Amino acid sequence: MAYEFKNSRGVSYFLHSKDVLLKGGRKQTIYFFARDVRPGAMDAVPDAYVVQETTKTGMPILKKK
Repeated sequence: MAYEFKNSRGVSYFLHSKDVLLKGGRKQTIYFFARDVRPGAMDAVPDAYVVQETTKTGMPILKKK
């Protein structure tokens, strides 16, 4: 089951992760929210992060603790 965040406007977002290859050849994991469940959906928020909602758009973002 994908991690779901419901913002103050009642819109549901699901947390996803993806491994990307940067120009220098380094691999990095990126985290993003989407309105639907896609491949790469995560079950929980990573330990070092906390979910916050932006004030302007209501979109959720991950912030380091």
